[in-house]
Amino acid sequence: MTLRFLGFIFVCAWLACTSLLAQDDTRVAATWQVQKYDISVTVPQAESDRNINIKAIVDARNASARPASTMTLRLSPSAEVSSVTVNGTSGEFSKREEKVGTGSLQQIVVRIPSVAPAATTSVELTYRLAIKDNSGLAAISPAGSQFLPLSFWYPTPNSWFFARGADFAPVRIQITPPAGQTAVSSGNETSGFFDGRLNSQPFFAIGSWETSTPDGVTLYLPKGSDAEARRLGGESAIVAREARAFFESVLGPAPSSPIRLVAVKRGAGFSAGGTVFFDESVLRRPKLDSQTVLSIAEGIAKTWLGGSVAINGDGGGAVREGLVRYLATQFLESKYGKDVADVERLRQRVAYAAVVQRDSPINTVSPLDDYYFTVVANKGAMVWRLLAQKAGATEFSSKLKSAFEDKSVSLSEIRSVFPEQKQFLDYAFDRNTDMNLLAGLPQQGTGEAKVALRNTGSVDVTVDVEALLDNGQRMSVPTTIRAASFGEVVFRTPVKIRRVEIDRQKLYPQTDFSDDVAPRELTDSDPLLAVKRSFDKQEFAAAEKTARQVLADSPRFDDVRIFLGRSLLGLNRNADAEKEFRAVLDEKLPTSRSIAWAFVGLADVAIRAGQNDQASKFAADAIKADGEYGAGLAARNIRNRAGAKAAVDPSISAFFEQWDRAAAANQKAQLDALIFPGDASRFSGGVAGQTAAWKTVIKHVDLVDPNTALVEADLAIKLLNRDPETGMAVFRLSRSGSGWKISSVDVFEVR
Repeated sequence: MTLRFLGFIFVCAWLACTSLLAQDDTRVAATWQVQKYDISVTVPQAESDRNINIKAIVDARNASARPASTMTLRLSPSAEVSSVTVNGTSGEFSKREEKVGTGSLQQIVVRIPSVAPAATTSVELTYRLAIKDNSGLAAISPAGSQFLPLSFWYPTPNSWFFARGADFAPVRIQITPPAGQTAVSSGNETSGFFDGRLNSQPFFAIGSWETSTPDGVTLYLPKGSDAEARRLGGESAIVAREARAFFESVLGPAPSSPIRLVAVKRGAGFSAGGTVFFDESVLRRPKLDSQTVLSIAEGIAKTWLGGSVAINGDGGGAVREGLVRYLATQFLESKYGKDVADVERLRQRVAYAAVVQRDSPINTVSPLDDYYFTVVANKGAMVWRLLAQKAGATEFSSKLKSAFEDKSVSLSEIRSVFPEQKQFLDYAFDRNTDMNLLAGLPQQGTGEAKVALRNTGSVDVTVDVEALLDNGQRMSVPTTIRAASFGEVVFRTPVKIRRVEIDRQKLYPQTDFSDDVAPRELTDSDPLLAVKRSFDKQEFAAAEKTARQVLADSPRFDDVRIFLGRSLLGLNRNADAEKEFRAVLDEKLPTSRSIAWAFVGLADVAIRAGQNDQASKFAADAIKADGEYGAGLAARNIRNRAGAKAAVDPSISAFFEQWDRAAAANQKAQLDALIFPGDASRFSGGVAGQTAAWKTVIKHVDLVDPNTALVEADLAIKLLNRDPETGMAVFRLSRSGSGWKISSVDVFEVR
């Protein structure tokens, strides 16, 4: 049974109990519309306690055309509800399971006095929520706790997976954290309460932070952060401030809401109500990376879109995610230049191309679909960019502002203010992508060259066709190709045409982006994949050739430049490779992955030249960057080859001596006492009861901050009924009241 079919079953069941026919649409609308969440949360003080206690009040309006006498609230199946009140009076409720894809939610069905259309009611739930294993969505840990919306930790009437979107409303939340830790959410903070006036979904995080407010943005950095971390934090605050100013020019006056940037171990990229989570590893890199800057910009844009302006109706993801991504990328262009933004657009285009053969129309795709965010964000961004170009930037901005004036908007409303683009928008939002634009080989004549074109799509396209001439010059000719038809352009030049490309800006979503060029150079819509395929086969000369072809068109594509450098290393052209790695580190906005691999590449160049100390330094920089698992592992191997030595804190040595004894003795209780509950319990469970021998030899200790260390060790282990195994492991240790404990196992290459 497919995920799509399961999603269909779920939506039908949901509609049967919570929906009615809308007056102006053939589809269904939710019965309840949340007006406000008011939540109190108590997080346990003891490390061993895996439960949070919650009291949640949901104020909701009957948005249907008939009276309502029940409210069905959806909640995590791990929640144990102890009481329900309705408008301050004890209420009756029942529980049942709701299947969602391969998982489930818990339905709390509350009987309420009849509520007339447009009237409101208030339902309060008191419950306890148990968290077995920590994740990026829900975690209880002395190293940092957090609860994000998709952990289903709070009750809400409409499903997070409904095609029209989840519930967004103002949130008032009070969090009681463990002693010595700080809580953060969105909105104005007063006496421990966060009062969010923007539409949002409830969330919070708890950690050990130090705060500052540069440029009017509140930064939450790990306690003990050094000057370099504070510098990078300050740069992120500048990005947030500049993004806010940019969006004001497009969307109107900024919403009145505090902006917070929070360094986290889990959940980086999440944002709501002006609060943005970013990976704390950012603070250990030489510069901000592209994904961090984009996510900060998107978080700021969402204070308008979905925050001060409520988003309703089908296809809301195209506005909340797609329009936000388009605008955030436009901000990148204004700050870093068009060439940098074009690389980001390429990444978005490639991500969409990976699912284009199985996607659904933007107007109907559901969060149940595994490609939902790829479609609504990346294809959506392409559609809005094309619409802005068709309408003109000024008119596009003006019409958006007019649609937002009443602080509520839907995709259909935005579409209605662009009536002249109806045919295109109907295709872009209501149909699957069926367009492929193809260019034929140039046919040289006397003083001119003709190029045949084809459009397989359902709508006409107006594009530029660009020719690269033998003398290095470029020519561009605009043309319109009718739907499902052919066309032709003529380049009036006596110079031979080396190559032609249709829609060089890649404005239109397509099923294949590789055949826009003639002669065809690649057979993949993803140029990075074309380079990587040869590299993985160790065909380094072919990888170099392909990489240089890609970089000729996209010179700022740092991911490809990394593979060029690594291919040159494979060809023993070390000096050339070093130039490429340094060029990546000099980029305005590289990816975190590229930063890490650039340091690995420089470490490799250094060790080949016998510069072991320099190799160890570059390897340590790659490890700190924490950009990719493979880069970190490669860096550790180079550092070990360089013979680097490091002092080991005696308390860490003592910790692993205790761990080895407990593992070899199969003492589960002692092993459990050496890990943070919920963080590495599966690892502990796999060790306890199955170990005949366990020996840890510490090689390196990398301090992340005063209370966190990455410990690299060689393991020699013997599990029951298995041969002896050896290899590298990297443990993340965090301090607790009783000393060091394992919070995660980041690397386990034991074979």
